[in-house]
Amino acid sequence: MWRLADDRALVVTADFITPVVDDARTWGRVAAANSVSDIYAMGAQPLLALNLVGWNVDELPTELLGEVLAGSAEVAAECGFVTAGGHTVDDPEPKFGLAVVGEVHPDRVLTNAGLRPGEDLVLTKPLGVGVVATAIKRDLAPPEVAEAAVASMTRSNAEACAVALDAGATGATDITGFGLLGHLARMAEESGVDVDLRAGTVPVLPGARELAAGGCVPGGTHRNLDWVSDRIDVVGVDGTTVLLLADAQTSGGLLFGCRPERAATAVERLGGSGHRAAVVGSTRAGTGRIRVLGA
Repeated sequence: MWRLADDRALVVTADFITPVVDDARTWGRVAAANSVSDIYAMGAQPLLALNLVGWNVDELPTELLGEVLAGSAEVAAECGFVTAGGHTVDDPEPKFGLAVVGEVHPDRVLTNAGLRPGEDLVLTKPLGVGVVATAIKRDLAPPEVAEAAVASMTRSNAEACAVALDAGATGATDITGFGLLGHLARMAEESGVDVDLRAGTVPVLPGARELAAGGCVPGGTHRNLDWVSDRIDVVGVDGTTVLLLADAQTSGGLLFGCRPERAATAVERLGGSGHRAAVVGSTRAGTGRIRVLGA
C-alpha cells in the first residue's frame, strides 16, 4: 500500500492464468475477474489495468487474442476501471491476466491478518471451480454444471467487497489457487485466531461433489490439502467434502470476518444480488488451527 494522503492510498496487484474454458472471450472475462479480485480483497476500488499476455504467435491467430481482450474489456467496463495497454510475450502456452492499480482509504484496508476473535466468517461464492474445470478439460462436465462454474468465475467481487466493508470487516481474502482451507489457514495464522469451519454450510457448485467423488480433482487441490494437513482437525467430515474445501479455485469469492450480528445481514444482501453466500464458520483466540466440523 502506498499512502498518497490521509484519506487516499494505492494498492497494486498482478495475476494471470492459462485457459480454463474453450471460449476465448469467456476466458478473457474469467482472467480479468480473477485479476481484479485481489484489489477487492483489499477493500479497494480498481482504477487502472495493464494486459499481461503470453501468446503462441506461430499457432494462435491474433483474432483469437482479440476475443480474449474483448472479454477482459467487458469486465473492466462492468467494474469501472480503464485498461491502458499492456505487454505481450511469445509463449508456447497461452496466458492472460492483468496488473491492476486500485485506490483505498488507508484506514479501511482489508488484510489477511485482520480477523478478530468472536467473528463469523462469510464466504461469498461456492467452491468447486477447480473440480469442474478439470471435468471440462476431460469432457466430463455436463453443460449446466460448466455454465454454473463459468457464471461464478465471471462474477466480479465488487459487490462482495462493498458488503464486507459495510459489515465492518477488517480481515478478508479472495479464495483462489490455495483453496478455502489454504487461504483460511494463512489468515488464521496471520490473525492469531483459531477457526471452526462448518463444512455443511459451505456452498458448493452444482455437480462438483459428484465430479470430485468420481476423481475429477486437480493436482493443486491435493497439494493444498497436503499443505494444510498439519493445521486442521477434521471431525465427522467425509473425504470428498474435505477435498472440496481445499479445491484450487479460479476467480473465487471473498472470505471475510465480521461481528455475528452483521453476518446474517451481509449474507442476505449478497443473496439479493445473486450471490450464493453463507456464514461458514467462526473465530476464537488461538494460533492458527482450523477445526473442520460436519455442521
